[in-house]
Amino acid sequence: MAASILNPFTKRSVKVKSLNELTAKEKLSPLTANLINLLAENGRLTSTPAVIAAFATMMSVHRGEVPCTVTTASALDEATLSELKTVLNSFLAKGQVLQLKVKTDPSIMGGMIVRIGERYVDMSAKTKIQKLSKAMREVF
Repeated sequence: MAASILNPFTKRSVKVKSLNELTAKEKLSPLTANLINLLAENGRLTSTPAVIAAFATMMSVHRGEVPCTVTTASALDEATLSELKTVLNSFLAKGQVLQLKVKTDPSIMGGMIVRIGERYVDMSAKTKIQKLSKAMREVF
């Protein structure tokens, strides 16, 4: 069924009918069924993942969740991670909740890169070395 629904050569009316049957069978809420049918009627079914991602982002903001990604050269131990969470939570307003994601990237060589909400702080050794190299080239 998915193949025929995503097939660009299948008529929209056939897609809508198939999706109506599917949403009824799966007992989806009327609001969800209406959204799926609207996407089908307008030929936007391929946009479904983007719509879902946008909705998830909106709900996350509504719940006061603040996404935070910390990238380090090596894995953090529990004590360091706990201390980092405490510091990052101090940047949040009352009612906001930290959604921390920690990644490792050996290419940054050391330090860390922190993205919290709309803020971005690059404290990596790689960036510091690049800035120093650029400054030295400008001088010499």
